[in-house]
Amino acid sequence: MGCGGCRVRLNFGKVLSKVSVFLTMVLIFTYFFYCLTGLCDSAPRTLYSQQGADGGDDNVDDRSQVLVDLRSPPPHHFGAQRQLHKRTASPDALQVDAEQQLQQQQYDQGSKKETNSIPVSNTYGTKKLPNAIIIGVKKGGTRALLEFLRIHPDVRAFGAEPHFFDRFYDRGLEWYRNLMPRTLDGQITMEKTPSYFVTKEAPSRLCTMNCHTKLIVVVRDPVTRAVSDYTQTLTKNPGLPSFQSLALKNSSTGPVDSTWSAVRIGLYAKHLENWLQYFPLSHFLFVSGERLVSDPAGEMGRVQDFLGLKRVISDKHFYFNQTKGFPCLKKPEGSSRPRCLGKSKGRPHPQIPSEVLQRLRDFYRPFNQRFYQMSGQDFGWD
Repeated sequence: MGCGGCRVRLNFGKVLSKVSVFLTMVLIFTYFFYCLTGLCDSAPRTLYSQQGADGGDDNVDDRSQVLVDLRSPPPHHFGAQRQLHKRTASPDALQVDAEQQLQQQQYDQGSKKETNSIPVSNTYGTKKLPNAIIIGVKKGGTRALLEFLRIHPDVRAFGAEPHFFDRFYDRGLEWYRNLMPRTLDGQITMEKTPSYFVTKEAPSRLCTMNCHTKLIVVVRDPVTRAVSDYTQTLTKNPGLPSFQSLALKNSSTGPVDSTWSAVRIGLYAKHLENWLQYFPLSHFLFVSGERLVSDPAGEMGRVQDFLGLKRVISDKHFYFNQTKGFPCLKKPEGSSRPRCLGKSKGRPHPQIPSEVLQRLRDFYRPFNQRFYQMSGQDFGWD
């Protein structure tokens, strides 16, 4: 009986040993199977993407956290624009509120985008301060220009508007640099914030960063631009007063009210005078918003030359959308389908009395002529 019990224990031990070997082989086989399918290292990669190689911000290229910071404005948020509104009537307050809502939407959209076809989590290259900036003007065609430029393989651009030189300057250049996408040698870093052009402090601040930065200004007939600006605000605040009551003092009987931001932005000569105190004219390229619609390839050729880029963007990249009334990309970078800009582009404008539009044209005429002389270009708005 004693020996029989030993045999039972011995056989049971052998069974346990075989089961252990079998389970070990199953675990090893499962591990190799997961490795072959690329799943075994997903956790380490996730950890690396969150912390970076040395735990520093430079190794994290995730714009979502940056956009969270952007949505938390400092106390002086929109302060520069409020200085442009000397009247305290509710229409201007409504317009500022609408602009804030629009910027929030732009940041939300920017957080979902990737610059060119390179993933947001890309860790190749380095983050650099911009070589070139689209500084203006609002409702001139800056978004179209930036999207067209992003077709070029040597251009890397931040999708949202960082507003560093007008709203978030106190956060410092390092914060600004960390917003930018990573670039390789030979690539250009860009951003666009149209409000820079009309912000008094922006030129000196930008020059403090780099007085050799290339500056692009997209301009458009100031009367049409003002109506477009008003239309954008009206979509957010349907109860906004009429265009003419905002554009003219004392309703339709008074002079043009240049303190209203929609009118003031169109005083291109005055804003350019401020910039020319810090940057030579050779550092500017003035892009026609009208020609960007009628001849996008031609205008993009000028832009590529100005930036020192090979002419890659051409007629083959565009087609004209009859419904929207402006060009769309046949095949944007990273996509196999044509794409137009968002619903906010190509909105129908409200009917404005012809006498109001004529008064605005008369008001802008001397400023336009001065701007033609300063820029060396006749945009034909008169």
